[in-house]
This record gives sequence, C-alpha cells and structure tokens, in this order.
Amino acid sequence: MSTSELACTYAALILHDDGIPITAEKIATLVKAANVTVESYWPGLFAKLLEKRNLEDLITNVGGGGGGAVSVSAAAAPAAGGAAAVVEKEEKKEEPKEESDDDMGFSLFD
Repeated sequence: MSTSELACTYAALILHDDGIPITAEKIATLVKAANVTVESYWPGLFAKLLEKRNLEDLITNVGGGGGGAVSVSAAAAPAAGGAAAVVEKEEKKEEPKEESDDDMGFSLFD
C-alpha cells in the first residue's frame, strides 16, 4: 500500500469516526493538514468508494477469511439481509466425519 493510499485511508477513518460525511474535499483537507503529498485522484477515488459502501461494514469484515465463494456470495447478496444469510449458511455447514479403520473392515494391526 502506498503512502497516498494509506493517508487517504486514515483520513476516511478519521472522518467516519467523527461522524462527518466523507467527501473528496474533506479527505484532501485532512491529508494536507498532515503534510502528506498525494496524487489528486486519490481523495476522489476514496470518496466515490465510500459513497457506495458502508465504511462500518468494511471495517468489521476485514479478517473475514474463508474461501472465495463466501466473498462472492456476500457481494452478490442484497445489502439489507445478505450478510446475515451468508453467516447463517456458514454456521449450518457440518464438517465431514472422519472415517475410521473400523468402518473399512480392517485395522493397522490385523
């Protein structure tokens, strides 16, 4: 991650934490106040991203891990209840039972 991306990320987090709407101008103002030089497109890029996404969701889903199918399902699901449905599906999955040697009719010491 470049310094420009990191500065814009921190600026967006600061604005979110204070309950201030995240705009390109406000991100640029915070970055400038921190004496960080960023390319002019970064604040606008971050503002557009966060305009369509909820920053709170991005923060809470950061170490979500799992397979790619879970990520695709979460992205394709409706925003209102899609995340809850994905979590419920994950919890319902049962791990396959391990087969023992007794099930096969022989053991290691026969």
